[in-house]
Amino acid sequence: MTISRRTALGAAAAALATATLPVRAAGFPDKPVKVAVGFAAGGGADIIARLVGTQMGVQTGQSFVVENKPGATGTIAATFVARAPADGYTLFLGSQSTMLVAPAIYAKLPFDPLKDFTPVSMLVSMPMILAVHTSVPAKNMQELIALAKKGGLSYASAGAGGPQHVAGELFKTGLGLDITHIPYKGEAPALTDAVGGQVPVLFSNVPAVTQYIQSGKLRAIAVTSLKRHPAFPDVPTIAESARLADFEVLTWYGLFAPAGTPADVVKKLESEAVAALKSKELSGKVTDQGFTIVASSSQQFTDLMKAQVPRMARLIQAAHIRAD
Repeated sequence: MTISRRTALGAAAAALATATLPVRAAGFPDKPVKVAVGFAAGGGADIIARLVGTQMGVQTGQSFVVENKPGATGTIAATFVARAPADGYTLFLGSQSTMLVAPAIYAKLPFDPLKDFTPVSMLVSMPMILAVHTSVPAKNMQELIALAKKGGLSYASAGAGGPQHVAGELFKTGLGLDITHIPYKGEAPALTDAVGGQVPVLFSNVPAVTQYIQSGKLRAIAVTSLKRHPAFPDVPTIAESARLADFEVLTWYGLFAPAGTPADVVKKLESEAVAALKSKELSGKVTDQGFTIVASSSQQFTDLMKAQVPRMARLIQAAHIRAD
């Protein structure tokens, strides 16, 4: 009798434990979720985190609270999330600067982008535009290349190690050009000097540079994506105009959870993020900011990270890109 009773109780307990596993995701989240952003408030990463977080909060009934932890190309925020409990309540709004470029330019980082995180969803992406001041006597890519070969050109970026810097170095090394990199502390001051003519060439994100191109203060030469941007259908890509096959440098933002986060929780976060981006309340706001909605699955994002981390490391090493 005792053995039978113990066996029955054990079986009941096991069944109960198994039955409660799916409940975790079904009841998730049941408290506020933190979203760490590695850049200051008001920037692209912050804007996307707040837009998507707000909509996810509406959908789930829980707040998604953005916490800005700027510094060191976003690696401070990444480290914070990598060390957080793997329960889905602390997320990282990561970018290619932090997750692809930083591991390749910094000798030591307190996190591994592949081992310490579970990709949830790549949310959005956007290309950059290679633009010149209107005083530059180059109307197209071939004229710009010819001018650069004469020497003396410089280009502005939003900072060492950022996507603009990477695009600039891959561009000049791919074509064997000698163009001096002028790093700024952010996109705004870089644009100010480019518009003022202090720096002749600029790599800048589409939303930031659009008004200056439309007003005639800067001239667009090419975009850094593989496809032309819908807002600038007459501006060719660098891949086609400079004949640099597969040249593509994008700014992207995606959600990451700490490694070891339960698969059902990751799936819940993925589905809510994708639903938020595709909602009528949010989709227009995102595209109005100049972003392209990606809304990838966790698996798609994981596959991309596995492919792009080593690829970016090889490209950066070949181009001799440094953090400072």
